[in-house]
Amino acid sequence: MQQPLLEIDNLSIAFQQQGQLTTVVKELSLSVNAGETLALVGESGSGKSVSALSILRLLPEPPACYPTGDIRFHGESLLHASERSLRGVRGNRIAMIFQEPMVSLNPLHNLEKQLYEVLSLHRGMRKEAARGEILDCLDRVGIRNAAKRLTDFPHQLSGGERQRVMIAMALLTRPELLIADEPTTALDVSVQAQILQLLRELRVELNMGMLFITHNLSIVRKLADRVAVMQHGRCVERNEAAALFAKPEHPYTRKLLDSEPTGEPIPLASDAAPLLEVNQLSVAFPIRKGILRRVVDENQVVKEVSFTLRAGETLGLVGESGSGKSTTGLALLRLITSQGDIVFDGEALQGRTRKQMLPLRHRIQVVFQDPNSSLNPRLTALQIIEEGLRVHHPTLSAAEREQQVIQVMQEVGLDPDTRQRYPAAFSGGQRQRIAIARALILKPQLIVLDEPTSSLDRHGAGADSGIAQGATGEASAGLYLYQPRFAGHSFAVPPGHRSAAGRGRRAR
Repeated sequence: MQQPLLEIDNLSIAFQQQGQLTTVVKELSLSVNAGETLALVGESGSGKSVSALSILRLLPEPPACYPTGDIRFHGESLLHASERSLRGVRGNRIAMIFQEPMVSLNPLHNLEKQLYEVLSLHRGMRKEAARGEILDCLDRVGIRNAAKRLTDFPHQLSGGERQRVMIAMALLTRPELLIADEPTTALDVSVQAQILQLLRELRVELNMGMLFITHNLSIVRKLADRVAVMQHGRCVERNEAAALFAKPEHPYTRKLLDSEPTGEPIPLASDAAPLLEVNQLSVAFPIRKGILRRVVDENQVVKEVSFTLRAGETLGLVGESGSGKSTTGLALLRLITSQGDIVFDGEALQGRTRKQMLPLRHRIQVVFQDPNSSLNPRLTALQIIEEGLRVHHPTLSAAEREQQVIQVMQEVGLDPDTRQRYPAAFSGGQRQRIAIARALILKPQLIVLDEPTSSLDRHGAGADSGIAQGATGEASAGLYLYQPRFAGHSFAVPPGHRSAAGRGRRAR
């Protein structure tokens, strides 16, 4: 019988905090064979990412510890391996695609330096030879004009482009085992299909095993050989993918499969007054070169976008990664410089100073794409969510603010008892819910949601569709960036342009 490539045997993971031991993963047993894909699914906070990080011993020890079990790679224990032995495995024989690329990529180094570092450390390649392999890998993951993008820094890329760079970085070493933690959440559908096909090809070409962590069950159907379902730190069901989808045994698995968000479009409010009018909106970023960083050209990111959003409506702005969706949202919020006309509730926004915009901020709220970057790591969930109330409703008492925080946390599916925790103590999906709660607590007239459910599990995304539709009630409107299934109508945007408009779920 073939020995598994990876074996997780009766593993428990705990954290020591304030003299107490909290167990987050309990007696987990899994295996991955060479050339096989095991999908690990479950709702946010179920222990998926913690389990993945433990394979490469990336959890800080302490506070992390392993009361029971072992992790073996090719039959050799990783839990008892020396740091020197682990350095020969990490990023080389076992590679990992992390959930949050903005945190994983070095903001001080350009793409070429970061990608070359991988080939230099793990394959001993010289820069001249490495460049060709880097360009080929970037092209395979869908980065356009790769040669020109090598000098870009992470902040100059869209969320989807950063995710693709992380995927390229992991694949450069041609690993025996790939751990992919939500690798496609920030990708548009066309690029997602391209990445999945690439992973299939490499799995066959390299006989590579893959542990694929995701909440997207449609991807699991297409990619996985076997599936393991986690709930509250335990593996509640394991089976062949086809058998699990055909006949799930555990009640939680059945609930997970039934949680497909439908997102029926909100009926159009045809007689409502325009709340947001955008005319010929354009955004261009300067291209600087030389020691003095003189402007030599400009990069046109958004070009002549026009639309109207009425009270009670939702509008879905869709397009592939890098097409300008997030940039359009930032321009509407007056967080970046733009040209064209933006009129909110009859008031022109262009030309307003930061001070003049302040009274409007509570009426226009945003949920950013990357919650890890938009949440202050030094504030608790309570402090983050109540911050808007402190600024815009200063007469509220601390008790009144806390009561509103408790209510909105319940609405977005967060346990109010966790309100004193810091962002680092939450999973990626839970941090996204904190960001949604922070926006909803002010009851805005207009809410801009940039990939609001990309980090949420299937059950959470289904719940979020109701939350967001509730937010876009009679007195408010919603602009979804990449979430057309929740929109009353939508338009598609190829890079830098407006293209086609239509009803939600019908625009093609």
